Amino acid sequence: MSGERDMVLITPDREGKPRRLGVTHALDPAMPVDLLAAYLDSAGAFIDIVKTGWGLGYVDPHLTRRADLCRRHGVLLSTGGTLLEIAAHQGRLEQFADWAEASGITAVEVSNGLGLLSVTEKAKIIAGLNGRFMVLAETGSKDERVALSPAEWAAEMTSDLEAGAAWAIAEGRESGTVGIYRPDGSARGEIFDAITERVGAEHVIFEAPRKSQQSWLIRRLGPAASLGNVRVEDALGVETLRLGLRADTFTPHAPAPRVIEQCEVER
Repeated sequence: MSGERDMVLITPDREGKPRRLGVTHALDPAMPVDLLAAYLDSAGAFIDIVKTGWGLGYVDPHLTRRADLCRRHGVLLSTGGTLLEIAAHQGRLEQFADWAEASGITAVEVSNGLGLLSVTEKAKIIAGLNGRFMVLAETGSKDERVALSPAEWAAEMTSDLEAGAAWAIAEGRESGTVGIYRPDGSARGEIFDAITERVGAEHVIFEAPRKSQQSWLIRRLGPAASLGNVRVEDALGVETLRLGLRADTFTPHAPAPRVIEQCEVER
């Protein structure tokens, strides 16, 4: 991305939309549409996906307005994974897809956080929805007592991508205390390593609701790290983390100008 700021400071290159790398996947708690419009007006260039989570889209009377707003800003609007899991459990997947399409939903999340699906069943659902929607496939349980091994994380993500998912998502919830994270919010390094080495970070959106988690991932993967469950109101702040404009992620991209010497010459 370019602009006047690039003439002032040296910052990492960023892809424009539609992006494959450095994706920001934001969580919208069904905030008033006018408020979402204000956030997208200021930060829409840095938001790629908005997820209406917790089943809120299903009861939101303004869902089609929300979808139209996202479309105008080049943002995908996604449902949360639990809503689709419930539809699958009830044998209502086709009806769910028809409702989502009619409502203007452009992406769906396929997850198994409730533990109701096998890896094979999940892959079949992904394949069936691929083409109608951008499919995001989440791995990891919402129950902190259920722990997949690093090999199981990598195998399920690989299966999801092979079935047609555009991105795999590493579960972290809005709390950042389950899935790829420990209860204290720190990253499970062995799972992160398995994902990056066996799946490839370029195929994965890492849920990272906390600034400490966002910073950790950007320091490890660079500005092209794709981050999920970012609060809509935090999108601009996440972009400054990507660009190394905050102490949390600052690294010298080029030698700093010799300002002191220049001032001494001018004297």
